[in-house]
Amino acid sequence: MLSWSRLILAFDGARALASANVEWIAFPAGHPKIGLTVKRLFSATLNSLRGLDYGIRHEAALRGEAILLVVGVLLGFAVAPSVAWYVAMIGSLLVLLAVELLNTAVEKFADYVTRERHVEIRKIKDFGSAAVFCALCLTGLVWLAAIALRFGIF
Repeated sequence: MLSWSRLILAFDGARALASANVEWIAFPAGHPKIGLTVKRLFSATLNSLRGLDYGIRHEAALRGEAILLVVGVLLGFAVAPSVAWYVAMIGSLLVLLAVELLNTAVEKFADYVTRERHVEIRKIKDFGSAAVFCALCLTGLVWLAAIALRFGIF
């Protein structure tokens, strides 16, 4: 059984243990190292939040879609015909935000590689823009279908 002291040691000492090549006494051989997993998840969460923060502060398209997500979360309560529809509506907004984040990453990377006008880089940026357009169409269709169902249009 894992005691609290060992759990705290595993969580607090993950960095020290990772750099010191020390085996974990609290876990049997072959068991995943929970402390390192928690640290990795925590670091990944911080990186994701930092990316969202930077994108929303510096990119107008991401800012607009983040505002759309917040409004959609609130408006969805009134519009969604059921819980499943609410999940689909908010899910489509999250997909839209994710595709926009990926598009922004591709554009930033392309700008980092070269500021010159290049035909192939223009195509790459256009592909990203087309992906955002497809995600916008999906979001629009989901929301229109939910609104139509809610108000008895079909």
